[in-house]
Amino acid sequence: MSSTGRPTSRDVAQAAGVSQSTVSLVMGGKWTGRISPATAQTVQEAAVRLGYRPNLAARNLRLGTTRTVMLIIPSLAAPFFGAVHAGAARVAAEHGFGVVVYPWPDDAGPADSPFAAPHEAIDGILTSSLAADVVSRFSGTPVVMLDSDPEGGATTVLFDVAEGMRAVAAHLAALGHRRIGHVAASIDQWTFRIRGDALAAAVRAMPGGSLIRASGTLDVGSARDAAGELLDRHNRPTALVCDDDLMAAGAYKAARARGLDVPRDVSVTGFDDLQLAIALEPELTTVRLPAEALGAQGMTALLGLLDGGRPRPRSLPGELIVRTSTAPPPPPR
Repeated sequence: MSSTGRPTSRDVAQAAGVSQSTVSLVMGGKWTGRISPATAQTVQEAAVRLGYRPNLAARNLRLGTTRTVMLIIPSLAAPFFGAVHAGAARVAAEHGFGVVVYPWPDDAGPADSPFAAPHEAIDGILTSSLAADVVSRFSGTPVVMLDSDPEGGATTVLFDVAEGMRAVAAHLAALGHRRIGHVAASIDQWTFRIRGDALAAAVRAMPGGSLIRASGTLDVGSARDAAGELLDRHNRPTALVCDDDLMAAGAYKAARARGLDVPRDVSVTGFDDLQLAIALEPELTTVRLPAEALGAQGMTALLGLLDGGRPRPRSLPGELIVRTSTAPPPPPR
């Protein structure tokens, strides 16, 4: 026991019959691949029995780390980013790291760190939807980018959104649609540029295919106006492809305001597969993106970077979920 009466790592080592370095590995979450699971369990049981708690502040000061990372996301309210945080926080906790969440809206200007000296307050940054030149303002702190341009120079974990959009286009083409309307996000981000490019290429490959586009922000009202612009055309599209599920909800409202039925008069698709997708009536055909897996794999890559590794870029596939918002196009008017 120490002079304060609290158990020390030496006490745990003696109780478990191992060295102090083994105790440090186990309590620091770095034992995997170095010692056996049985030994790790013995150490953990001895620590619980003695009531031992490592002095993380002293340990971090000695190692020159904070064991804290910052997650930068556009919104705290969006369910998608809540799932990203859940995945990232779970992996961080498994390795003894804490996560500070820092919201940075899509339409905000250049980012400044919330810390006077980021390299002293956090060990690394996990960020979604920020441009590389914005992240570079964070004083050279190690960074992993989520769903961002893989050519930006940082380690990336992203969704294969191009393949997801191609799956949407193929589904609509198989139903017989050729006049496609794109309700596009007006945000200048890699993920939305890739979605738009993939959709345009897929429609060009359709015999007789045509694509028209209107843009709006990621909210129901703006998407309703953009979809209405497309539906008011003389030769209106028979299907509306939306960049996310919220925008699809706006497309539903635009259609119904014009007396059009979804999907009898116009098919609608989304992207993300939020809970909203099954709350809509009819339920929404959309692309499911594994948001929690994105956060988890992003945190895994960041911890690998902090451990001196060179994590490779990772791409997570989406999955087309076909529901009742899509059907064959109506007969020609």
